[in-house]
Amino acid sequence: MVPDSPLQDFRKDQDEADSRLGLLHQWLQSLPQLTNGYELDPLYDDASFRRYFRARAGDGSWVVMDAPPDREPIDDFIRIDSRFHGMGLNVPEIIAFDERQGFILLSDLGDRQLLDLMNDDNIDSIHSMALAPLVTLQAGVLTDPEFLPAYDRKLLLGEMHLFRDWYLARHLQAALDKNAQTLLSNTFDQLANNALEQPQVWVHRDYHSRNLMQTGTNPPGILDFQDAVTGPITYDAVSLLRDCYIAWPRAYIENRALGFYEQLMHSGLLKEDVSEQTFMRWFDLMGVQRHLKAIGIFSRLNYRDGKQKYLDDIPRTWNYVVEAAEKHPRLQTLVALTEKYQT
Repeated sequence: MVPDSPLQDFRKDQDEADSRLGLLHQWLQSLPQLTNGYELDPLYDDASFRRYFRARAGDGSWVVMDAPPDREPIDDFIRIDSRFHGMGLNVPEIIAFDERQGFILLSDLGDRQLLDLMNDDNIDSIHSMALAPLVTLQAGVLTDPEFLPAYDRKLLLGEMHLFRDWYLARHLQAALDKNAQTLLSNTFDQLANNALEQPQVWVHRDYHSRNLMQTGTNPPGILDFQDAVTGPITYDAVSLLRDCYIAWPRAYIENRALGFYEQLMHSGLLKEDVSEQTFMRWFDLMGVQRHLKAIGIFSRLNYRDGKQKYLDDIPRTWNYVVEAAEKHPRLQTLVALTEKYQT
């Protein structure tokens, strides 16, 4: 059987989206908030198969999630949203849902992403606001260590394999010989070891400026948390501070990371025997693991899903890896291998 072409895949996705839109309207019309009519407008593009809309009726507005159940089941979103909301985190409130069809009606946290608000004058205060909820989130592990799945070695390695398969092999057309494969495997193992030796806490897993909203109150609104796990204590901080979508001076970021270290010390989530040097090594290498994953995902979004715009974020993201290699020489062979194919 001849596999479908990207164009055929795109048309199938469009047909499915059109079919689901009719089902979505039927569901919305059954909700008491919207029975008297509403306007439905598409919202931001998501790096998944989910779609979002804003529904307006009278003076009210809500966000609608459309998640095809065979691709993006909503049960984890519902479960995690309810728990995070109960902890006082500023996540959307679930108004109604249909788990079988994959539809959710949510409270509206607005459309002011922190990414759109950040500038040189306010970045320090925005980062302070955004880092504050992380201590609350991470402390959830103390009361319910089994609530979220583990960010285990298999998952960590699988994410880095996206870099190998979609960026190196697919995007750069790199022919990786046995020595290159061994180099990658050893580097990936070292990065996974770094993640697993850290204290394991609740991790949002995509805590960055496009998923954090300015809602007019502190803390910021938090989106896209359905993939939360129990994992490394530095993960969410590095997602925010070494953001794939906007970069800040290296010295500033390192100073901010050490400020978060002090917060964790005061909270008791870090033990006193964890030095600043150890924490910054965790932070740097955790960032490399995340950025390799992100580069792989950006490449996959282009080739598999036709979302070419994410390729523009690769140079910024790769630069974080290069910077880390300046401090951690064992990464320099990875950088040299990759840059051989980039030129």
